[in-house]
Amino acid sequence: MTKLNNRQLRKLQLIELEMLVELDRICSKCDIKYNIIGGTLLGAIRHGGFIPWDDDADVAMVRDEYEKFRKVCKVELDPSRFYFQDYRNTEGYRWSYGKIRRKNTLFLRKNQEHMPYGQEVFIDVFPIDKAPDNDLHRKVYNFHLFCIRKILWSAIGKFSEDNLCIRCLYKLLYLIPRNTILKHYERYINKINSKNFKRARFVLMPCPNKTYGYYSDWFKHSAEFEFEGIKLKGIRDYKEFLTFEFGDYMKFPPIDKRKVHPVSKLKLLKDDQKDIKEQK
Repeated sequence: MTKLNNRQLRKLQLIELEMLVELDRICSKCDIKYNIIGGTLLGAIRHGGFIPWDDDADVAMVRDEYEKFRKVCKVELDPSRFYFQDYRNTEGYRWSYGKIRRKNTLFLRKNQEHMPYGQEVFIDVFPIDKAPDNDLHRKVYNFHLFCIRKILWSAIGKFSEDNLCIRCLYKLLYLIPRNTILKHYERYINKINSKNFKRARFVLMPCPNKTYGYYSDWFKHSAEFEFEGIKLKGIRDYKEFLTFEFGDYMKFPPIDKRKVHPVSKLKLLKDDQKDIKEQK
């Protein structure tokens, strides 16, 4: 299997919706601020829910809120259905952000079959960290994080990269112990967040960004948005954010530019399980 059919994709989205509902419940109960971002926010604005071809969901929290959420998941997240996964509680995990996983499912992405941890259906939860205002310092900071991401990605890149030279480079990067690079990442992030950036104009997330940061004000103010018949919190100034991310965000991209993730193995909830219901 490389591409989901429409029925599979819709079932996947509804499982992800189930996790978004649970995240919103926990955040409301524990007074944790979050925002849907990226394609999830775009879907809310343009489609009133998931982008029809989208197979993931993204949420972001500033670092303090993220750490609070990570901790309360241990007691608040419904253990019969979900668990929270990140590099601090999962051996072999190589991402600098967390995921909520849906138990009794499988969403095995192509070229990640060998990764030694649970790979159920998930939503991404990104921490947001401070960044320097100075353009040069921020570019250096961003490049530093880029290098960390590539070292962590090397466990996959050493198999998936088509270019032989780059594949060999990933094999070399993979020799750097996982725990070493993650401890370095923690020290670096703690150092940058400890600086007096309370009025910092920019923040960064552990994912690529074409202009080396986002305006911090975007993440300070939230609003409620309709999403698949429920209300989720997202960036209040969504027009600025989505224009920054996607340009003319109300315009549909060409079919060949619609991002999908190749999947090698899939297991979704059975139709008679009542945790999710077809809504469309």
